[in-house]
Amino acid sequence: MLYYAACCQTDHAHPRHRDEMEGVTTRLIEQLENTVVGYQPFHDVRLVVFPEFAHAGPIYETVEELVEKLAVEIPNPHTDRLAKVAQKHKVWIQSGSFLEVDPRWPDALFNTTVLISPEGEILTRYRKVNPWIPWEVHTSPHDIPDYDEPLFPVADTEIGKLGVATCYDWLFPETCRELTLGGAEVLIRISAYMDPWGATEPLDWWTLINRSRAVENLAAVVACNQGASADHYPPFSWPGASMIVDMDGRVMTQAAAGPGQASVVGPVALGQLREERRRRQGHSMPMHLRTEAYPLQRETRYPGNPEAKQRQIRALNDSIRSAKEEQGW
Repeated sequence: MLYYAACCQTDHAHPRHRDEMEGVTTRLIEQLENTVVGYQPFHDVRLVVFPEFAHAGPIYETVEELVEKLAVEIPNPHTDRLAKVAQKHKVWIQSGSFLEVDPRWPDALFNTTVLISPEGEILTRYRKVNPWIPWEVHTSPHDIPDYDEPLFPVADTEIGKLGVATCYDWLFPETCRELTLGGAEVLIRISAYMDPWGATEPLDWWTLINRSRAVENLAAVVACNQGASADHYPPFSWPGASMIVDMDGRVMTQAAAGPGQASVVGPVALGQLREERRRRQGHSMPMHLRTEAYPLQRETRYPGNPEAKQRQIRALNDSIRSAKEEQGW
C-alpha cells in the first residue's frame, strides 16, 4: 500500500513534424528505463508520468497546420512502444500529451494523454477540457455537442484509483473535484506550466495549485511539468519543478526550479490515504461537500461573454502569429 511514483520531466527540442516523433519516443523510453532501473535498489517505482507536450506541442498557429504536420490518432506506434515498456517493467505509464485527431470528430484537434497498464492496455484517454486560451487552439471535448465519452475518467488499479487532468485544467478546482467524486485517490497532473507563474516566488502558482488540490480533495498529487529550455520551446521558459505531494499538501519530493531534464521519485502512501479518508472527520472536504449549496455552478457558464468569445475567435490566429513573430519564430 506504499509505492513510488516517478515524474520524468523532459527537456528536448519539440518535433516540427510527426516523422520526428519516433526519436522523441526513444528518448522518453530511455529516460523511463534509466529511472525505473536506477531506483530499483531503493524504491519500487510503479507509476511513471511524463509532462504535457512531451510527444508534440502546438508549435503552429493554426489547427490546419497542426493536423497536417503533428497530429496522430490513438493508439499509434508511440503508444504501442510505451505499452511494451510498461509490460517489460510492470509499471503504469501516464503518457505525455499527443495532439490527437479522431475520425469520429473530424473537425476537432485534441490535447490527449493516455494511461497505460503493466499489461500494455490503454486504460483511460483524457482530453484536455480547458485549453489555455488564446495560445492553445485545440478543441475542448466539452464544446462538442455529440461528445459521448467521459470527460473525467478514473482508472481503478492495484496502485489506487488514478485520475489525470492537464495543466490549465488544474486552475479550475471543479476539475479535480470531479475526478475525486469519481473515486480518484491519486490525482495526476501533466503540465507545460511556464514562467512567471511557475515554481518561484512571488507567484509560484505551480506549487500553490498542486498543494491546494491535494488538500481540497484529500488526495495524493503526482505533478510532472515541462523542463524545456526556452530555445526548445519558445517563446516561454519552462520551470520544471515536478513534484509529488501527499494528501495534506506536503511536498514529498521536487525537482529544482528551472529548465532541464529530471526524474523525480517519491512515495504515494495509498494505505494511509485510504485510512485517513475512512476515519478522518475534520478537514475532510469531499465528505463535507454540500453540492446543493452552489446552484450557480450548475448553470451553463461557458462562454461567459459571447461577444468576447467571437472577438477572441476572430483575433486568435493574428494574436498568436504576432507573438511568435516578436520572438523570432
